[in-house]
Amino acid sequence: VLLTIFVIPNALYKPAVFSYINIFSDQYHYNVLKMAGMPELSKLEQCVLELHQIGVVKFGDFTLKSGMQSPIYFDLRIITSYPKLLHTVSEMLWAASPIRTFDHLCGVAYTGIPLATVISQIEGLPMLVRRKESKSYGTKKLVEGVFSAGDSCLIVEDVLVSGTSVYETVETLQGLGLQVSEAVVFLDREQGGVKNLAELGVKIIPVVTLTQMMSILRRHDRVSQSVAGEVASFIAANNNTTIVPQKQQVDVGLKTNARLHKSFSERAHDTSNPLSRRLFNIMHEKKTNLCVAADVDTAGDLLKLAEEVGQHVCILKTHTDCLPDLTSAVISQLQQLAKKMNFLLLEDRKFVDIGSTVSKQYRQQGAWAHMVTAAPVLGGDGVIRGIAAEIMKTGDRGVVLVAEMSSEGALRSAAYVDACRKMADDHPHLVLGFVCQSDLTADPRLVQMTPGVSLSCDGDSLGQRYVSPTIAVTDKGADIIIVGRGITKADDRTTAAQLYQRAAYEAYTARLQ
Repeated sequence: VLLTIFVIPNALYKPAVFSYINIFSDQYHYNVLKMAGMPELSKLEQCVLELHQIGVVKFGDFTLKSGMQSPIYFDLRIITSYPKLLHTVSEMLWAASPIRTFDHLCGVAYTGIPLATVISQIEGLPMLVRRKESKSYGTKKLVEGVFSAGDSCLIVEDVLVSGTSVYETVETLQGLGLQVSEAVVFLDREQGGVKNLAELGVKIIPVVTLTQMMSILRRHDRVSQSVAGEVASFIAANNNTTIVPQKQQVDVGLKTNARLHKSFSERAHDTSNPLSRRLFNIMHEKKTNLCVAADVDTAGDLLKLAEEVGQHVCILKTHTDCLPDLTSAVISQLQQLAKKMNFLLLEDRKFVDIGSTVSKQYRQQGAWAHMVTAAPVLGGDGVIRGIAAEIMKTGDRGVVLVAEMSSEGALRSAAYVDACRKMADDHPHLVLGFVCQSDLTADPRLVQMTPGVSLSCDGDSLGQRYVSPTIAVTDKGADIIIVGRGITKADDRTTAAQLYQRAAYEAYTARLQ
Protein backbone atom coordinates (compact mmCIF):
# COMPACT_ATOMS: atom_id res chain seq x y z
CA VAL A 1 0.00 0.00 0.00
CA LEU A 2 1.34 3.42 -0.96
CA LEU A 3 0.34 6.29 1.33
CA THR A 4 0.69 9.81 -0.01
CA ILE A 5 -0.16 12.85 2.13
CA PHE A 6 -0.28 16.43 0.84
CA VAL A 7 -0.48 19.26 3.42
CA ILE A 8 -1.07 22.62 1.74
CA PRO A 9 -1.47 25.84 3.74
CA ASN A 10 -4.25 28.01 2.38
CA ALA A 11 -3.79 31.74 2.90
CA LEU A 12 -7.43 32.49 2.19
CA TYR A 13 -8.65 30.39 5.11
CA LYS A 14 -6.10 30.99 7.91
CA PRO A 15 -5.36 29.11 9.98
CA ALA A 16 -6.94 26.47 7.75
CA VAL A 17 -4.93 23.46 6.77
CA PHE A 18 -5.83 21.41 3.63
CA SER A 19 -4.87 17.78 3.99
CA TYR A 20 -5.42 15.51 0.96
CA ILE A 21 -4.74 11.85 1.67
CA ASN A 22 -4.66 9.30 -1.15
CA ILE A 23 -4.38 5.58 -0.50
CA PHE A 24 -3.91 3.32 -3.52
CA SER A 25 -3.81 -0.45 -3.83
CA ASP A 26 -4.82 -3.09 -6.37
CA GLN A 27 -8.10 -3.68 -4.53
CA TYR A 28 -9.23 -0.24 -3.48
CA HIS A 29 -8.85 3.47 -3.89
CA TYR A 30 -9.81 5.86 -1.12
CA ASN A 31 -9.80 9.62 -1.04
CA VAL A 32 -9.98 11.28 2.36
CA LEU A 33 -10.46 15.01 2.28
CA LYS A 34 -9.92 16.82 5.61
CA MET A 35 -10.66 20.47 5.74
CA ALA A 36 -10.57 23.09 8.44
CA GLY A 37 -12.48 26.27 7.71
CA MET A 38 -12.61 26.02 3.88
CA PRO A 39 -15.38 25.14 1.37
CA GLU A 40 -15.85 21.49 0.40
CA LEU A 41 -14.81 20.50 -3.10
CA SER A 42 -17.54 19.79 -5.63
CA LYS A 43 -17.94 16.24 -6.88
CA LEU A 44 -16.58 17.28 -10.28
CA GLU A 45 -13.54 19.01 -8.79
CA GLN A 46 -12.70 16.05 -6.60
CA CYS A 47 -13.12 13.67 -9.55
CA VAL A 48 -10.83 15.73 -11.81
CA LEU A 49 -8.17 15.96 -9.11
CA GLU A 50 -8.29 12.21 -8.53
CA LEU A 51 -8.04 11.52 -12.26
CA HIS A 52 -4.98 13.74 -12.43
CA GLN A 53 -3.51 12.05 -9.34
CA ILE A 54 -3.69 8.54 -10.83
CA GLY A 55 -2.26 9.61 -14.20
CA VAL A 56 -5.37 9.86 -16.37
CA VAL A 57 -4.47 13.46 -17.23
CA LYS A 58 -0.98 13.73 -18.67
CA PHE A 59 1.02 16.73 -19.90
CA GLY A 60 3.85 16.68 -22.43
CA ASP A 61 4.06 16.20 -26.19
CA PHE A 62 1.58 13.59 -27.45
CA THR A 63 0.52 12.39 -30.90
CA LEU A 64 -3.25 11.84 -31.03
CA LYS A 65 -5.05 9.19 -33.10
CA SER A 66 -5.70 11.86 -35.75
CA GLY A 67 -1.96 12.57 -36.04
CA MET A 68 -2.32 15.92 -34.27
CA GLN A 69 0.33 16.96 -31.72
CA SER A 70 -1.16 17.81 -28.32
CA PRO A 71 0.30 19.15 -25.05
CA ILE A 72 -2.25 17.14 -23.04
CA TYR A 73 -3.45 13.55 -23.13
CA PHE A 74 -6.44 12.03 -21.36
CA ASP A 75 -6.23 8.25 -20.83
CA LEU A 76 -9.39 7.14 -19.02
CA ARG A 77 -8.73 3.46 -19.72
CA ILE A 78 -6.73 3.06 -16.52
CA ILE A 79 -9.71 3.80 -14.24
CA THR A 80 -10.77 0.16 -14.65
CA SER A 81 -8.05 -0.43 -12.02
CA TYR A 82 -9.83 1.98 -9.64
CA PRO A 83 -13.39 0.63 -9.15
CA LYS A 84 -14.64 3.45 -6.92
CA LEU A 85 -13.46 6.12 -9.35
CA LEU A 86 -14.89 4.15 -12.29
CA HIS A 87 -18.21 4.11 -10.42
CA THR A 88 -18.02 7.88 -9.80
CA VAL A 89 -17.26 8.75 -13.44
CA SER A 90 -20.09 6.47 -14.62
CA GLU A 91 -22.55 8.10 -12.19
CA MET A 92 -21.60 11.54 -13.48
CA LEU A 93 -22.09 10.46 -17.09
CA TRP A 94 -25.59 9.17 -16.37
CA ALA A 95 -26.47 12.29 -14.34
CA ALA A 96 -25.43 14.51 -17.27
CA SER A 97 -28.31 13.40 -19.49
CA PRO A 98 -31.65 15.12 -18.81
CA ILE A 99 -33.47 12.16 -20.43
CA ARG A 100 -33.80 9.01 -18.32
CA THR A 101 -36.18 6.98 -20.47
CA PHE A 102 -33.77 5.18 -22.80
CA ASP A 103 -34.32 1.53 -23.68
CA HIS A 104 -30.60 0.77 -24.01
CA LEU A 105 -27.06 2.00 -23.44
CA CYS A 106 -24.15 1.51 -25.82
CA GLY A 107 -20.56 2.36 -24.93
CA VAL A 108 -18.24 3.42 -27.73
CA ALA A 109 -15.45 0.86 -28.05
CA TYR A 110 -13.35 0.53 -26.13
CA THR A 111 -13.27 2.79 -23.04
CA GLY A 112 -16.96 3.64 -23.31
CA ILE A 113 -17.86 -0.03 -22.77
CA PRO A 114 -16.83 -0.36 -19.07
CA LEU A 115 -18.46 3.01 -18.35
CA ALA A 116 -21.72 1.88 -19.97
CA THR A 117 -21.46 -1.44 -18.13
CA VAL A 118 -21.36 0.27 -14.74
CA ILE A 119 -24.30 2.54 -15.66
CA SER A 120 -26.21 -0.52 -16.84
CA GLN A 121 -25.62 -2.24 -13.49
CA ILE A 122 -26.53 0.83 -11.42
CA GLU A 123 -29.67 1.73 -13.37
CA GLY A 124 -30.75 -1.75 -14.45
CA LEU A 125 -30.71 -0.60 -18.08
CA PRO A 126 -30.05 -3.12 -20.91
CA MET A 127 -26.74 -2.62 -22.69
CA LEU A 128 -25.65 -3.16 -26.28
CA VAL A 129 -22.07 -3.77 -27.39
CA ARG A 130 -20.96 -2.46 -30.76
CA ARG A 131 -17.73 -4.06 -31.92
CA LYS A 132 -15.13 -2.17 -33.93
CA GLU A 133 -15.03 -5.13 -36.30
CA SER A 134 -17.61 -7.85 -36.87
CA LYS A 135 -16.61 -11.37 -35.84
CA SER A 136 -15.41 -13.73 -38.55
CA TYR A 137 -16.98 -16.67 -36.71
CA GLY A 138 -20.20 -17.56 -34.91
CA THR A 139 -23.02 -15.06 -35.51
CA LYS A 140 -20.63 -12.57 -37.16
CA LYS A 141 -22.60 -9.76 -35.52
CA LEU A 142 -21.27 -6.22 -35.27
CA VAL A 143 -23.73 -5.39 -32.45
CA GLU A 144 -24.38 -7.75 -29.55
CA GLY A 145 -27.52 -7.58 -27.42
CA VAL A 146 -31.28 -8.00 -27.51
CA PHE A 147 -33.25 -5.11 -29.01
CA SER A 148 -36.13 -4.22 -31.30
CA ALA A 149 -36.41 -1.69 -34.13
CA GLY A 150 -37.63 1.62 -32.73
CA ASP A 151 -35.89 1.21 -29.34
CA SER A 152 -34.01 4.25 -28.04
CA CYS A 153 -30.34 4.11 -27.12
CA LEU A 154 -27.96 6.46 -25.28
CA ILE A 155 -24.33 6.50 -26.43
CA VAL A 156 -21.60 6.61 -23.76
CA GLU A 157 -18.09 7.86 -24.62
CA ASP A 158 -15.04 8.85 -22.58
CA VAL A 159 -13.41 11.58 -24.69
CA LEU A 160 -14.74 13.58 -27.64
CA VAL A 161 -12.42 15.04 -30.27
CA SER A 162 -13.90 15.16 -33.79
CA GLY A 163 -16.85 12.88 -33.03
CA THR A 164 -15.91 10.19 -35.55
CA SER A 165 -16.17 7.23 -33.14
CA VAL A 166 -19.54 8.40 -31.83
CA TYR A 167 -20.82 8.95 -35.37
CA GLU A 168 -19.77 5.46 -36.50
CA THR A 169 -21.56 3.94 -33.49
CA VAL A 170 -24.70 6.02 -34.12
CA GLU A 171 -24.76 5.03 -37.80
CA THR A 172 -24.41 1.33 -37.00
CA LEU A 173 -27.21 1.37 -34.43
CA GLN A 174 -29.51 3.45 -36.60
CA GLY A 175 -28.85 1.02 -39.41
CA LEU A 176 -30.37 -1.67 -37.20
CA GLY A 177 -33.49 0.42 -36.63
CA LEU A 178 -32.60 1.92 -33.23
CA GLN A 179 -33.41 5.55 -32.39
CA VAL A 180 -30.15 7.28 -31.46
CA SER A 181 -29.88 11.05 -31.10
CA GLU A 182 -27.96 11.70 -27.86
CA ALA A 183 -24.56 10.86 -26.39
CA VAL A 184 -22.92 11.60 -23.05
CA VAL A 185 -19.14 12.06 -22.92
CA PHE A 186 -16.94 12.64 -19.91
CA LEU A 187 -14.46 15.05 -21.51
CA ASP A 188 -15.09 17.33 -24.48
CA ARG A 189 -11.68 18.37 -25.79
CA GLU A 190 -13.42 21.29 -27.56
CA GLN A 191 -12.04 20.42 -30.97
CA GLY A 192 -15.24 20.60 -32.98
CA GLY A 193 -16.86 17.28 -32.09
CA VAL A 194 -19.99 18.80 -30.52
CA LYS A 195 -20.61 20.95 -33.61
CA ASN A 196 -19.84 18.12 -36.06
CA LEU A 197 -22.32 15.77 -34.43
CA ALA A 198 -24.99 18.45 -33.95
CA GLU A 199 -24.96 18.94 -37.73
CA LEU A 200 -25.76 15.23 -38.03
CA GLY A 201 -28.60 15.36 -35.52
CA VAL A 202 -26.70 13.97 -32.52
CA LYS A 203 -26.74 15.99 -29.28
CA ILE A 204 -23.59 15.75 -27.16
CA ILE A 205 -23.75 16.30 -23.40
CA PRO A 206 -20.28 16.54 -21.79
CA VAL A 207 -19.59 16.18 -18.09
CA VAL A 208 -16.63 18.54 -18.33
CA THR A 209 -14.85 20.50 -21.06
CA LEU A 210 -11.09 20.69 -21.37
CA THR A 211 -11.19 24.39 -20.45
CA GLN A 212 -13.14 23.60 -17.26
CA MET A 213 -10.77 20.76 -16.40
CA MET A 214 -7.72 22.99 -16.81
CA SER A 215 -9.37 25.65 -14.64
CA ILE A 216 -9.84 23.11 -11.84
CA LEU A 217 -6.27 21.84 -12.10
CA ARG A 218 -4.87 25.37 -12.19
CA ARG A 219 -6.99 26.49 -9.22
CA HIS A 220 -5.55 23.66 -7.15
CA ASP A 221 -1.97 24.25 -8.35
CA ARG A 222 -1.78 20.94 -10.21
CA VAL A 223 -0.42 22.69 -13.33
CA SER A 224 1.64 25.78 -13.89
CA GLN A 225 0.36 28.93 -15.56
CA SER A 226 2.61 28.28 -18.55
CA VAL A 227 1.22 24.76 -19.09
CA ALA A 228 -2.35 26.05 -18.74
CA GLY A 229 -1.57 28.75 -21.31
CA GLU A 230 -0.11 26.18 -23.71
CA VAL A 231 -3.26 24.04 -23.49
CA ALA A 232 -5.48 27.11 -23.98
CA SER A 233 -3.52 28.04 -27.11
CA PHE A 234 -3.86 24.48 -28.39
CA ILE A 235 -7.65 24.56 -27.96
CA ALA A 236 -7.91 27.91 -29.76
CA ALA A 237 -5.80 26.68 -32.69
CA ASN A 238 -7.43 23.25 -33.07
CA ASN A 239 -11.16 23.73 -32.61
CA ASN A 240 -12.22 22.81 -36.14
CA THR A 241 -12.10 19.11 -37.03
CA THR A 242 -13.92 16.86 -39.49
CA ILE A 243 -15.61 13.53 -38.98
CA VAL A 244 -13.76 10.90 -40.99
CA PRO A 245 -15.58 7.54 -40.70
CA GLN A 246 -13.65 4.38 -41.42
CA LYS A 247 -14.38 2.54 -44.64
CA GLN A 248 -17.51 0.40 -44.45
CA GLN A 249 -16.63 -3.15 -43.45
CA VAL A 250 -16.66 -5.85 -46.08
CA ASP A 251 -17.40 -9.44 -45.09
CA VAL A 252 -14.41 -11.75 -44.84
CA GLY A 253 -13.93 -13.66 -48.08
CA LEU A 254 -16.23 -11.36 -50.10
CA LYS A 255 -15.78 -11.99 -53.82
CA THR A 256 -14.86 -9.02 -55.99
CA ASN A 257 -17.87 -9.69 -58.23
CA ALA A 258 -20.26 -10.56 -55.38
CA ARG A 259 -22.79 -7.89 -56.30
CA LEU A 260 -23.37 -9.34 -59.74
CA HIS A 261 -23.59 -12.94 -58.58
CA LYS A 262 -25.55 -12.73 -55.34
CA SER A 263 -29.34 -12.94 -55.26
CA PHE A 264 -31.45 -10.10 -53.91
CA SER A 265 -32.47 -12.28 -50.95
CA GLU A 266 -28.81 -12.96 -50.10
CA ARG A 267 -27.98 -9.28 -50.39
CA ALA A 268 -30.83 -8.45 -48.01
CA HIS A 269 -28.94 -10.47 -45.37
CA ASP A 270 -25.61 -8.81 -46.23
CA THR A 271 -26.68 -5.25 -45.54
CA SER A 272 -27.17 -3.57 -42.17
CA ASN A 273 -29.10 -0.71 -43.80
CA PRO A 274 -32.79 -1.36 -43.00
CA LEU A 275 -34.08 0.50 -46.06
CA SER A 276 -31.71 -1.39 -48.37
CA ARG A 277 -32.85 -4.63 -46.78
CA ARG A 278 -36.47 -3.67 -47.35
CA LEU A 279 -35.78 -2.84 -51.01
CA PHE A 280 -33.97 -6.14 -51.65
CA ASN A 281 -36.82 -8.05 -50.03
CA ILE A 282 -39.40 -6.25 -52.18
CA MET A 283 -37.39 -7.10 -55.31
CA HIS A 284 -37.15 -10.75 -54.29
CA GLU A 285 -40.76 -11.18 -53.17
CA LYS A 286 -42.35 -9.34 -56.12
CA LYS A 287 -39.78 -10.62 -58.63
CA THR A 288 -39.19 -7.17 -59.98
CA ASN A 289 -36.20 -4.91 -60.46
CA LEU A 290 -38.16 -2.24 -62.31
CA CYS A 291 -38.32 1.41 -61.33
CA VAL A 292 -40.81 3.53 -63.25
CA ALA A 293 -39.92 7.20 -63.72
CA ALA A 294 -43.21 9.05 -63.34
CA ASP A 295 -42.78 11.49 -66.24
CA VAL A 296 -46.25 13.00 -65.89
CA ASP A 297 -47.62 16.54 -65.82
CA THR A 298 -50.34 16.43 -63.17
CA ALA A 299 -50.81 15.06 -59.69
CA GLY A 300 -53.89 13.19 -60.82
CA ASP A 301 -51.93 11.35 -63.51
CA LEU A 302 -49.21 10.54 -60.96
CA LEU A 303 -51.73 8.75 -58.75
CA LYS A 304 -53.27 7.01 -61.74
CA LEU A 305 -49.86 5.81 -62.93
CA ALA A 306 -49.03 4.51 -59.44
CA GLU A 307 -52.22 2.45 -59.44
CA GLU A 308 -51.52 1.09 -62.94
CA VAL A 309 -47.90 0.03 -62.44
CA GLY A 310 -47.61 -0.40 -58.66
CA GLN A 311 -47.90 -4.21 -58.71
CA HIS A 312 -44.96 -4.49 -61.12
CA VAL A 313 -42.37 -2.10 -59.65
CA CYS A 314 -40.02 -2.00 -56.70
CA ILE A 315 -39.64 1.80 -56.91
CA LEU A 316 -41.68 4.68 -58.30
CA LYS A 317 -39.45 7.66 -59.12
CA THR A 318 -41.07 11.08 -58.99
CA HIS A 319 -40.35 14.68 -59.96
CA THR A 320 -42.92 16.39 -57.76
CA ASP A 321 -41.40 19.82 -58.41
CA CYS A 322 -42.79 19.50 -61.96
CA LEU A 323 -46.38 19.10 -60.74
CA PRO A 324 -48.19 22.45 -60.36
CA ASP A 325 -51.19 20.88 -58.61
CA LEU A 326 -49.31 18.85 -56.01
CA THR A 327 -50.81 18.95 -52.50
CA SER A 328 -50.15 17.24 -49.18
CA ALA A 329 -53.28 15.18 -49.78
CA VAL A 330 -51.79 13.84 -53.02
CA ILE A 331 -48.55 12.94 -51.21
CA SER A 332 -50.57 11.10 -48.57
CA GLN A 333 -52.49 9.13 -51.22
CA LEU A 334 -49.26 8.24 -52.98
CA GLN A 335 -47.75 6.98 -49.73
CA GLN A 336 -50.82 4.85 -49.10
CA LEU A 337 -50.58 3.32 -52.57
CA ALA A 338 -46.89 2.54 -52.02
CA LYS A 339 -47.72 0.79 -48.76
CA LYS A 340 -50.64 -1.11 -50.28
CA MET A 341 -48.74 -2.29 -53.37
CA ASN A 342 -45.38 -2.72 -51.60
CA PHE A 343 -43.05 -0.39 -53.47
CA LEU A 344 -40.75 2.46 -52.41
CA LEU A 345 -40.90 6.13 -53.42
CA LEU A 346 -37.84 7.90 -54.82
CA GLU A 347 -38.04 11.68 -55.18
CA ASP A 348 -35.54 12.56 -57.92
CA ARG A 349 -34.68 15.99 -56.51
CA LYS A 350 -30.91 15.74 -57.15
CA PHE A 351 -29.87 17.79 -54.12
CA VAL A 352 -26.64 19.61 -54.89
CA ASP A 353 -26.24 22.71 -52.68
CA ILE A 354 -24.23 23.30 -49.50
CA GLY A 355 -25.18 21.22 -46.46
CA SER A 356 -27.22 23.81 -44.53
CA THR A 357 -29.28 24.68 -47.62
CA VAL A 358 -29.80 21.04 -48.58
CA SER A 359 -31.01 20.30 -45.05
CA LYS A 360 -33.79 22.89 -45.42
CA GLN A 361 -34.60 21.77 -48.98
CA TYR A 362 -34.86 18.13 -47.93
CA ARG A 363 -37.18 19.01 -45.07
CA GLN A 364 -39.54 20.78 -47.48
CA GLN A 365 -39.21 18.72 -50.66
CA GLY A 366 -37.88 15.25 -49.92
CA ALA A 367 -38.64 14.04 -46.40
CA TRP A 368 -41.96 12.51 -47.49
CA ALA A 369 -40.27 9.95 -49.80
CA HIS A 370 -38.39 6.80 -48.80
CA MET A 371 -35.40 7.94 -50.85
CA VAL A 372 -34.07 11.03 -52.59
CA THR A 373 -31.35 11.51 -55.16
CA ALA A 374 -28.33 13.71 -54.53
CA ALA A 375 -25.72 14.97 -56.98
CA PRO A 376 -22.92 16.20 -54.70
CA VAL A 377 -20.82 17.50 -57.58
CA LEU A 378 -20.75 20.98 -56.02
CA GLY A 379 -21.59 20.58 -52.33
CA GLY A 380 -19.49 17.43 -51.83
CA ASP A 381 -19.92 15.47 -48.62
CA GLY A 382 -21.79 18.41 -47.11
CA VAL A 383 -24.80 17.46 -49.24
CA ILE A 384 -24.96 14.05 -47.56
CA ARG A 385 -24.37 15.50 -44.11
CA GLY A 386 -27.14 18.04 -44.68
CA ILE A 387 -29.63 15.32 -45.55
CA ALA A 388 -28.36 13.09 -42.75
CA ALA A 389 -29.09 15.81 -40.21
CA GLU A 390 -32.77 15.57 -41.15
CA ILE A 391 -32.98 11.82 -41.72
CA MET A 392 -31.53 11.08 -38.27
CA LYS A 393 -34.64 12.70 -36.78
CA THR A 394 -37.00 10.25 -38.49
CA GLY A 395 -35.03 7.21 -39.69
CA ASP A 396 -36.14 4.79 -42.43
CA ARG A 397 -34.97 7.11 -45.20
CA GLY A 398 -32.07 6.99 -47.64
CA VAL A 399 -30.09 8.67 -50.40
CA VAL A 400 -29.18 7.50 -53.90
CA LEU A 401 -26.13 9.24 -55.40
CA VAL A 402 -26.29 10.31 -59.03
CA ALA A 403 -22.86 9.23 -60.28
CA GLU A 404 -23.58 9.14 -64.02
CA MET A 405 -26.37 10.34 -66.31
CA SER A 406 -27.82 8.71 -69.45
CA SER A 407 -28.07 11.85 -71.59
CA GLU A 408 -25.66 12.55 -74.43
CA GLY A 409 -22.84 14.90 -73.46
CA ALA A 410 -23.38 14.37 -69.72
CA LEU A 411 -20.32 15.52 -67.80
CA ARG A 412 -18.51 12.65 -66.11
CA SER A 413 -15.17 12.66 -64.34
CA ALA A 414 -13.35 9.79 -62.71
CA ALA A 415 -12.70 12.00 -59.67
CA TYR A 416 -16.42 12.65 -59.16
CA VAL A 417 -17.33 8.97 -59.52
CA ASP A 418 -14.59 8.06 -57.01
CA ALA A 419 -15.95 10.72 -54.65
CA CYS A 420 -19.42 9.16 -54.91
CA ARG A 421 -17.96 5.75 -54.07
CA LYS A 422 -16.21 7.21 -51.03
CA MET A 423 -19.41 8.89 -49.83
CA ALA A 424 -21.19 5.55 -50.06
CA ASP A 425 -18.41 3.98 -47.98
CA ASP A 426 -18.48 6.81 -45.44
CA HIS A 427 -22.28 6.76 -45.02
CA PRO A 428 -23.31 3.08 -45.31
CA HIS A 429 -26.54 3.53 -43.35
CA LEU A 430 -27.67 6.48 -45.44
CA VAL A 431 -26.53 5.83 -49.02
CA LEU A 432 -28.34 2.94 -50.72
CA GLY A 433 -26.41 3.06 -53.98
CA PHE A 434 -25.96 4.89 -57.28
CA VAL A 435 -27.71 6.07 -60.39
CA CYS A 436 -25.13 5.21 -63.02
CA GLN A 437 -24.38 3.90 -66.50
CA SER A 438 -21.52 1.51 -65.72
CA ASP A 439 -20.48 -1.13 -63.19
CA LEU A 440 -19.25 1.06 -60.32
CA THR A 441 -19.10 -1.25 -57.31
CA ALA A 442 -18.67 -4.88 -56.32
CA ASP A 443 -20.25 -4.32 -52.90
CA PRO A 444 -23.47 -6.38 -52.73
CA ARG A 445 -24.94 -4.00 -50.16
CA LEU A 446 -25.11 -1.16 -52.66
CA VAL A 447 -27.75 -0.91 -55.40
CA GLN A 448 -27.05 0.27 -58.96
CA MET A 449 -29.93 1.91 -60.82
CA THR A 450 -29.58 2.53 -64.54
CA PRO A 451 -31.82 5.03 -66.37
CA GLY A 452 -32.26 5.40 -70.11
CA VAL A 453 -33.74 1.92 -70.65
CA SER A 454 -36.16 1.17 -73.47
CA LEU A 455 -37.27 -1.92 -75.37
CA SER A 456 -37.16 0.12 -78.59
CA CYS A 457 -33.67 1.56 -77.84
CA ASP A 458 -34.46 4.75 -79.75
CA GLY A 459 -33.22 8.14 -78.55
CA ASP A 460 -34.94 11.51 -78.51
CA SER A 461 -34.21 14.98 -79.87
CA LEU A 462 -32.94 16.20 -76.49
CA GLY A 463 -29.97 13.85 -76.23
CA GLN A 464 -31.47 10.98 -74.26
CA ARG A 465 -29.81 7.65 -75.08
CA TYR A 466 -31.44 4.28 -74.47
CA VAL A 467 -30.27 0.71 -73.94
CA SER A 468 -32.30 -2.48 -73.62
CA PRO A 469 -33.11 -4.02 -70.23
CA THR A 470 -30.76 -6.94 -70.97
CA ILE A 471 -27.83 -4.65 -71.83
CA ALA A 472 -28.48 -2.52 -68.74
CA VAL A 473 -28.47 -5.52 -66.38
CA THR A 474 -25.80 -7.74 -67.92
CA ASP A 475 -23.36 -5.25 -69.48
CA LYS A 476 -23.81 -2.12 -67.37
CA GLY A 477 -24.27 -3.93 -64.07
CA ALA A 478 -27.72 -2.54 -63.25
CA ASP A 479 -29.60 -4.06 -60.33
CA ILE A 480 -32.63 -1.91 -61.13
CA ILE A 481 -33.63 -0.48 -64.49
CA ILE A 482 -35.30 2.94 -64.61
CA VAL A 483 -37.92 3.27 -67.34
CA GLY A 484 -39.82 6.46 -68.09
CA ARG A 485 -41.54 7.20 -71.38
CA GLY A 486 -41.37 3.58 -72.51
CA ILE A 487 -44.12 3.01 -69.93
CA THR A 488 -45.68 6.42 -69.23
CA LYS A 489 -46.36 7.08 -72.95
CA ALA A 490 -47.60 3.56 -73.69
CA ASP A 491 -51.25 3.04 -74.62
CA ASP A 492 -51.53 0.36 -71.91
CA ARG A 493 -49.17 1.32 -69.12
CA THR A 494 -49.91 -1.77 -67.02
CA THR A 495 -49.02 -4.15 -69.86
CA ALA A 496 -45.91 -2.12 -70.69
CA ALA A 497 -44.78 -2.33 -67.05
CA GLN A 498 -45.28 -6.09 -67.10
CA LEU A 499 -43.08 -6.41 -70.23
CA TYR A 500 -40.25 -4.39 -68.68
CA GLN A 501 -40.58 -6.22 -65.37
CA ARG A 502 -40.23 -9.60 -67.08
CA ALA A 503 -37.33 -8.53 -69.31
CA ALA A 504 -35.31 -7.00 -66.47
CA TYR A 505 -35.90 -9.86 -64.02
CA GLU A 506 -35.02 -12.51 -66.59
CA ALA A 507 -31.77 -10.65 -67.28
CA TYR A 508 -31.05 -10.58 -63.53
CA THR A 509 -31.68 -14.33 -63.07
CA ALA A 510 -29.46 -15.06 -66.09
CA ARG A 511 -26.73 -12.93 -64.50
CA LEU A 512 -26.77 -15.15 -61.42
CA GLN A 513 -25.85 -18.24 -63.42
